[in-house]
Amino acid sequence: MKATGIVRRIDDLGRVVIPKEIRRTMRIREGDPLEIYTDNDGEVIFKKYSPIGELSHFATQYAEVLSKTCGYPVLIADRDRIVSSFGTSRKDVLERRLSEELDTILEQRKPYVTASTQHVLLAAEGIDKPVALAVPILAAGDMAGAVILLQPEIPVVPGESEIKLASAAAAFLAKQMEE
Repeated sequence: MKATGIVRRIDDLGRVVIPKEIRRTMRIREGDPLEIYTDNDGEVIFKKYSPIGELSHFATQYAEVLSKTCGYPVLIADRDRIVSSFGTSRKDVLERRLSEELDTILEQRKPYVTASTQHVLLAAEGIDKPVALAVPILAAGDMAGAVILLQPEIPVVPGESEIKLASAAAAFLAKQMEE
């Protein structure tokens, strides 16, 4: 565990402030759910909670079906990281942090469709295939993640059917989180 040198006191209501530098580095935003648990050494650990992470096995199966249906490599991400994939090497993409540019686009809560095969928007660091389509997963009005289609070997601009398939996947995953 990395030491930060920052000490905070618990107030009379049992609250502690997570320093701004740590919130910025870990992309913790106001209203984000945090999982709180302890380990055997008596440490209290705060971890960003990922509802999509809870569905990772299910999301992987959905990514496989979507990829086979539309012919694009598929990634499924929570708000910060890739949690499932199909059509790419899993060890090369899982747990990679979303790129800042993609994160900014997804915060607008609208699907992103590449305008041309020349524009390069990367999903995450270390992933060399550009994003063809990204649809935010909106659960209970909050942006919870995204369904991302990467460019296939021969780059193409996604059509209406790919947009609808990815949108249906995002809506279905959102529904699973709400239940």
